[in-house]
Amino acid sequence: EEFARGLPEGAWIKGSGYDQNKIGAHPTAEMLDKVSAGHPVWLEHVSAHMGVANTGAFRRAGFTERAGVPDVPGGHVERDASGIAVGLLQETALHLVTNAFQPVGTDEIVGYIRAGSVSGVAEGLTSATEPGIGAVDHIGNSPIDLYAFQRARDEGALKVRMTLMPYITVLRDLGALEGEARWAGLDLGIRTGFGDEYLRLGPTKIATDGSLIGRSAYMSCCYHDDSANRGFMQFTPEEVNDLVTAAHRSGWSVAAHAIGDAAVDSALDAFELARQRHPRPDPRHRIEHFAVASDAQVSRLVRLGVTAVPQGRFISELGDGMMRALGPERSLQCYRMRSLLEAGAVLPGSSDSPVAHASPLLNIHDMVNRLTSGGVPLAPEERLTPLQALEAYTSGSAYAAGEERIKGRLQRGMLADLALLSDDLLAVDPGRNRDLGVGATVIGGEVVYNDGAL
Repeated sequence: EEFARGLPEGAWIKGSGYDQNKIGAHPTAEMLDKVSAGHPVWLEHVSAHMGVANTGAFRRAGFTERAGVPDVPGGHVERDASGIAVGLLQETALHLVTNAFQPVGTDEIVGYIRAGSVSGVAEGLTSATEPGIGAVDHIGNSPIDLYAFQRARDEGALKVRMTLMPYITVLRDLGALEGEARWAGLDLGIRTGFGDEYLRLGPTKIATDGSLIGRSAYMSCCYHDDSANRGFMQFTPEEVNDLVTAAHRSGWSVAAHAIGDAAVDSALDAFELARQRHPRPDPRHRIEHFAVASDAQVSRLVRLGVTAVPQGRFISELGDGMMRALGPERSLQCYRMRSLLEAGAVLPGSSDSPVAHASPLLNIHDMVNRLTSGGVPLAPEERLTPLQALEAYTSGSAYAAGEERIKGRLQRGMLADLALLSDDLLAVDPGRNRDLGVGATVIGGEVVYNDGAL
């Protein structure tokens, strides 16, 4: 309400980061109408898999008084008993409203990249991955997202090494090439690995399901606190198979977002099918999150050579909500980091920022301690040692991003970016948490101090 008072008439109010697990419920359009002074409002959930719009935002999107909002494949529109949208949109349905202010302008995107870079180097980040660009109707700010990153690099706004994931729907059929009826790719045959050590294309990204704390991740059985809901897929399993196989055949690595155990099965099925149809050495496919997984799924992932990319900081920031969603038994299968290592997997470090804090040290802290913000251990058997967590955030992350060929070892000809700490990360005092500071970050031979200045 206070923010709305100072805005010009008709300006959007956009916010992000709320968690219904912490505030008691999702906001509603009516609640936002009362405090928005007639402005359209879009509030993005902390997971980025859902959001809440007020009546003005629905009106801007073409839905007067929140009526006539359609169902969308792979999404959900929350409605009242009379069929009127109450405000909450999940997964693919959120673009019914966000398309009213997207695509985002390049100047704005470059500003975000600059702000994120300054924050990242202050936390000791030397490399980052953007998990999905280009597809405004799925993940992305603009159809020319790659241009925005190139401009940011040219203007000095991009201060870390960057790997970009084009969203899988950005790939298009380039025709019958090399004996295939469909060649899924970008123009000129550009694929995973294109670019240089500062800005390059990584895997193509596909989101198979939704959010665990938002109860939209696709589970094999219903949520512990919602006996009529097991989540849903954003694409059908057949669509996932077709999209992944086409991308794999065309030389792409694929990063599949899969949180629920049923979605994990779908992703693994697609990777196995793709490799059976089109054998290819070391495609470096990965599953983002791999949040809920059984012993059999861990073993299958390793057998297929797929990399799981779990998030450490989810445990403290989101863990209490995840445990309520899963219940005590299934919580033991949540973010199984030690199990992955013991099964022979390569384990990378990841934050999924801005869903959780980007700081590598805070993420390492959670990988070692595994305590929720309420002080409850989340699957404590999955705790890592400080050295294991540090390896995940260095060599493990380089492997997952396909960067280990150019960095990750102290060897002539390799890139050796460094974060300089104020204390010894491995000297853990079990009686207290160490306040480790980042003094400076060395990227490509240039020292970036903790205020982001070169």
